[in-house]
Parts: sequence; C-alpha cells; structure tokens
Amino acid sequence: MLCFTLPRCFAFSLLSLVLGCCHWGCSNADSSGGSAQGTSPAKEVDSSAETSSEAPLKNILFFGNSLTAAYGLDPLEGFVALIQQKLEAGDLPYRTINSGLSGETTAGGASRVEWVLDQQKVDVFFLELGGNDGLRGIDPEASFQNLQSIIDKVEAKYPDCRIVLAGMEAPPNMGADYTTAFRQIYQRLADANKLVLMPFLLKDVGGIAKLNQPDGIHPTAEGNQIIAENVWQILNPIL
Repeated sequence: MLCFTLPRCFAFSLLSLVLGCCHWGCSNADSSGGSAQGTSPAKEVDSSAETSSEAPLKNILFFGNSLTAAYGLDPLEGFVALIQQKLEAGDLPYRTINSGLSGETTAGGASRVEWVLDQQKVDVFFLELGGNDGLRGIDPEASFQNLQSIIDKVEAKYPDCRIVLAGMEAPPNMGADYTTAFRQIYQRLADANKLVLMPFLLKDVGGIAKLNQPDGIHPTAEGNQIIAENVWQILNPIL
C-alpha cells in the first residue's frame, strides 16, 4: 500500500478548509451547483459525441468530488477530459461522463448514485470519493459502508460494469491511527469486491506546491496531466 506523507503546511491548509467549510468541505448545495463548470449535477457532461452511423459508444462514468469536477480549472484541463482525449487518440469505443460534485462526501455519493446510474448505461465506473470524509474526520467505518453501498448499487444496476476504485489519504494532522484506518478502507473494499484499485489518486501530485492551486488541495492543469497519466495506466488494460 502506497504511503503518502503531506507537508505540514499542506496539512494546515487542509485543516483550515475543514474548519472554514471551503471547497471540499462545503455542502452538496454549494454555490458551484455541483461541478467545476458551475452546472447542475443533473446535467452530466458527455465529453464526446457519437453519430448515428457509428456503433454506440460505451460509457466510462467518473463519479467523485471536486477533484473529478476539475475545480478551479477549465473543464478541458481536468483529468477526465484528458482521458477522453486519450480515448479518441486510440480510437477506442468509449466516452467519458463527468459526474464530479464539489464538496461530495461518501454519504452524499451513496444518496445520489442511483439517480446518476439511471441517466445512461454505465460500462466502467470510476469511483473517486472519500477526500472530504478524511478532511472532516468522519469515522472510516462509516466511509467504508457508504462506499460499499455505492458499489452495491452499481453492481445491482449493471452487473457487467467494471468498477475502478481510487484511493485517498486523510491529512496527517488527524493522527496516525486515523490515517492508517482511513487508508485501509480502500484496500478492504477492493479485496472484498474484487475491484481494480488505484491506491492513491493524487500520487506524485498531492502535497507538491507547484502542482496544486493556492488552496493546496486542488491540482493545477499540470497536476491533472499527471493524474490523467496515472489513471490511464489503470484504465487502459481494462479497455
């Protein structure tokens, strides 16, 4: 399991966001409307089009929080849009659907996932949630159960769907016991459900000042390029 240590200044930034309920710590009814684009979460973003003369494209649904929504950036700079570019470059019959909601927790995700699944068939489900739980100090067991609920709902709706689980880390100021327990929930879920696991979404990006926006949490465009490369290493063998 990858162990990730954040700089002290980054930890303080995270803690301040928790106390201030900014960005990640905001509620699901925040002024962003649920996405980096400021659009309603009811309008999922298809980043490619298909013509009637072509076979229907399969859908890769990215279900997450502000990291998925490319908070603070042009949506085309986010890692989901960059994955779409890779799909098109490789002439692969898939399209990405960005269902990132700023401020989303695992509990919020468990509540909205059924509505999202009803909007279109899902062939690959990329689950990126938990960062806001860690910032708030939510009991890791509660986060585990919420993520398991999401996984159960996806599998019930689309039994043949492949699920990729992106792990997250809790800030070190939460204490060693908490950060260890939090990290372990992703491996436990992957083992129990036989999921493809990406141990840490922000690998090689988290805690590196030049790759993050001034808030110290949300990656820059350059940071998203690194995330996209890491995600692609996970997705490509599946596709």
